[in-house]
Amino acid sequence: MSHAQPHPAANATPAATRPRATYRIQFHAEFTLDDAVAIVPYLSRLGVSHLYASPLLPAAPGSTHGYDITAHDAVNPALGGEPALRRLVAALRAEGMGLLLDIVPNHMGVDGPHNAWWQDVLAKGQESDYARFFDIDWNSDDPSLKGRMLAPFLGRPYGEALAEGELTLVKDGPTGLSVAYFDNRFPIAPRDAEAILDDPEGLAGHDPKSLTGAARLHALLERQNYRLAWWRTATDEINWRRFFDVTGLAGLRAEEPAVFDATHALILRLYAEGLIDGVRIDHVDGLADPGGYCRKLRRRMEAIAHRRPAEAPAGPPYILIEKILAPGEPLETRWKTDGTTGYDFMDQVSAVLHDPAGEAPLSALWRETSGSEADFHAEEIQARKQILRDNLAAELDGCARAFHHLARGHLRSRDFSFNAIRRVLAQLLVHFPVYRVYVRNGAPTAQDVAVLRQAADAARASLRTTDHVVLSHLLYWLAEEPVRERSAGEARRALLVARTRFQQLSSPTAAKSVEDTAFYRYGRLLSRNEVGSNPGQFALPPEGFHALMAARATDWPGALLATATHDHKRGEDVRMRLAVLSEIPDEWAAALRGFLAESRELVQALPEGPAPSPGDAVMLLQMVVASWPLGLPVTDRAGVDAWVERLSGWLQKAMREAKRRSGWAMPDEAYEAATAGFLRGVLDVSARPALATGLQGLAARIALPGALKSLAQTTLRMTCPGVPDLYQGAEFWDESLVDPDNRRPVDYAARRAALERGAEPLGLLADWSSGAVKQALIHRLLLARAEAPSLFTGGHYVPLRLEGRQADAMLAFLRQEAGEALLVAVPRLAVPLLGHAETLSVPDTAWSDTRLVLPAELSARSWHCLLTGATLPAGGTLPLAGNPLPLRVLRATG
Repeated sequence: MSHAQPHPAANATPAATRPRATYRIQFHAEFTLDDAVAIVPYLSRLGVSHLYASPLLPAAPGSTHGYDITAHDAVNPALGGEPALRRLVAALRAEGMGLLLDIVPNHMGVDGPHNAWWQDVLAKGQESDYARFFDIDWNSDDPSLKGRMLAPFLGRPYGEALAEGELTLVKDGPTGLSVAYFDNRFPIAPRDAEAILDDPEGLAGHDPKSLTGAARLHALLERQNYRLAWWRTATDEINWRRFFDVTGLAGLRAEEPAVFDATHALILRLYAEGLIDGVRIDHVDGLADPGGYCRKLRRRMEAIAHRRPAEAPAGPPYILIEKILAPGEPLETRWKTDGTTGYDFMDQVSAVLHDPAGEAPLSALWRETSGSEADFHAEEIQARKQILRDNLAAELDGCARAFHHLARGHLRSRDFSFNAIRRVLAQLLVHFPVYRVYVRNGAPTAQDVAVLRQAADAARASLRTTDHVVLSHLLYWLAEEPVRERSAGEARRALLVARTRFQQLSSPTAAKSVEDTAFYRYGRLLSRNEVGSNPGQFALPPEGFHALMAARATDWPGALLATATHDHKRGEDVRMRLAVLSEIPDEWAAALRGFLAESRELVQALPEGPAPSPGDAVMLLQMVVASWPLGLPVTDRAGVDAWVERLSGWLQKAMREAKRRSGWAMPDEAYEAATAGFLRGVLDVSARPALATGLQGLAARIALPGALKSLAQTTLRMTCPGVPDLYQGAEFWDESLVDPDNRRPVDYAARRAALERGAEPLGLLADWSSGAVKQALIHRLLLARAEAPSLFTGGHYVPLRLEGRQADAMLAFLRQEAGEALLVAVPRLAVPLLGHAETLSVPDTAWSDTRLVLPAELSARSWHCLLTGATLPAGGTLPLAGNPLPLRVLRATG
């Protein structure tokens, strides 16, 4: 078929609720719903069927991500409100497209006076209508928090803030009177507020400028339903559940019917009115009962589906979950979801594009250059211990108290002390192999039991013998004790509370320890330090990838296929450049040793050690060569300075997340400044020309094979079982870093213009650095998905065998459905194909005798190339030579 202009219309027919392909957009005040209207025609022509929106409910002022929701009854006015949403949906419907919405049922933003529910709880305490909406322990063992909640929002200790006059009474808030702390407001209880407002001297009498006024203000605050405290107090004393350790995000009890109804009324109305077609559930593991929640949400959406207008996309509600799966961990089918948002695929496709031969030499290089003998598992264990000690101590205490209360109710366990239970719980969490288990009322699954026993076996080896009996009881309570009808009342409630506390603690422990700590400590190869990945798994053999994709075709054909997200640690194409290092470990080792030697004088000697530390220097140099903007000469000082500013943001986050030489709680400014100076120094071509040009040279060396790997990654995302997801702007090369860098403005004019030119992928190989070849590849494959939807949505996945010189460098498979067949062959390794080439064209001499071996039933079929329009004759094998395009996507004809 011809792909010359005009482009075929990919969305000529109305969309179904289940997407053919999604395009993720991060909405904020600088890119509103009306801004998105303008790019809908472009997305439609590209071949996307659904816009995938970040959270659209009201959020904290200035929020650039929307996950700090402050209300559930409206569309965010900062994004244009519901009128703008309706304009966007009208534009989508005009193009036959749908809308997928990100929802946040687990937590709300509470940092500031903008959350009316939270303000009401502060004002009225347990008498508030919303007191049970948030996961607050009103029965704390701390006398100062009995019937009260900790409010750890002060920037300094409470006594200092009071003495300095930073706390003042103002006529504001739900009761008419609040304590103001800069922009924050803490409502005064109704009775106190009424008394003070009725007293002519009320406010003046509580003026902290005088000793008497300060004493009265303190006495007033001591009577409130909250205890104002320094933010650092939260780690040890907080008595309400947060999102991870973020005090500005308070946990919601979505398992309570009233909470579910209040937080989902708008979402369900938007679905019933056809304004949204499905949802993506944020952080499902934070919920008390993820499975029950997902099933309930599907029931509610299905029950109102008949109200959807006829012009709305048809089909069942599309429901995805944000879920991190450990290697080998299956997704629970009983939850009635369409699958995950794609972190698992992002890991798998990246792993198969790494060369396993690079693992041993790069492991040795990391030990040599970092000075650390610890593998990733050892780093994770240490990080988990630190997180439980320094970040989640109060949450661990609360979990231990729940089990201590449970133990006191049984004669065999009533002598177990709080400290013993806490020790054992900590060891279980340190060795927990997955994010969480899902044991509630019913019998645990075999998977849950296996996970708990694995954690218990590892914990047992770390515990003293006297604690083993406690461990056995905890294991019994967590998974083996049935919740019988006769276990009614207090005993049943205590068991459920304890189980839920543990499960809601294991998830943030994993996230904070692995993604937000160990990922920034272990730097063997940073392309494997990605959300959803285990850096301990270096690569995935082709047969392992094939098995996973075949299972995906059977079990989760509607799950997303993502390679970039709003949460990624580095852009999808930066990862592929890093992956090239797995193919040239010796070359990288020689270069890295040289870079470290040439930059030695830039390392500063601080009392706590060198700055940067050897490990930090190695990770920084990886990021320099992998994120080097294509086409940027090191002599372009303005361009280098702009890039260094972006890299500096990543660097500061990396140092603080690592929590070794600096941290968010107590930044080490001297270390951070010295390390930032190191970054600037290695790129200063005037002072160190050999070092700077050497880094530029290696960046150029990996850029081309990195681009080839990126095209392979893109092709797999478009053709493997599942729904391909595109992250905003990543249809060109994605050189982004960790958030907020990956939310930078997208140049849609350039992308629209490139698509309008309608160039063939083959014709764009020479100009590969522009990124247009990646967009053209995406466009051609999305058109193919539109033309043969059943082949992609229901097609079986069949691995293909390769023979010849480059067989090990390639990955190939078939998608087959009802007589139709699609053949896909992509480079797994790039360097053997490209060598030191300057374009993405692969010469026949590189392919040599490499060929695809076809099943006998397809040997009589001829093949049409979806990327070039060429026709390949029938035969038992298909040679890869004869076409400079470094990948094949062929559809059977005849």
